[in-house]
Amino acid sequence: MKRLRYVLRFGSAVFGMSAVSLIIAPGFFLSLLGLVDTSELRWSMVMIGVTLVALTGMMAVVSTSASNVGVVVPSVVMALSAAGLGVATIFIPSPHTWFSALYAVVGFGFSLAYVVGLLGVARPR
Repeated sequence: MKRLRYVLRFGSAVFGMSAVSLIIAPGFFLSLLGLVDTSELRWSMVMIGVTLVALTGMMAVVSTSASNVGVVVPSVVMALSAAGLGVATIFIPSPHTWFSALYAVVGFGFSLAYVVGLLGVARPR
C-alpha cells in the first residue's frame, strides 16, 4: 500500500509541475508538443492546467490521509487515466517531437507504476 501512496504523491508533484506550466506558458507547452499555437488551444491548455491543480490536490490528500480502500480505487482510476494519456499522446495530431515521446513514456510509466502497486496489494500474503 505504501508503494501506491508514493506513486500518488510523486504523480501529484509531476501533475503540479505540468499544471503550472500549462497555466503560465501554454504556448510553450503547445510548441513542445508540436501543435499550432492558437488562442483557442492556449485557452484549452490553461483550462487543463486549472483542472490539473484540482487533481494534484486530490492525489496529494489521498496519498497522505485516505484509507487503504481510498488509495486503491483512485489508483485504479489513475492507472487507466495515465495509460489513456500515453495513448492520446501517441495519437497527437502533429508530427511527434522529443517532448511528445517523453510525455507518452511518462504516461505509460505512471500507469505501469500503478499496476505494479495494485498487483502488490492484490497478492495474497
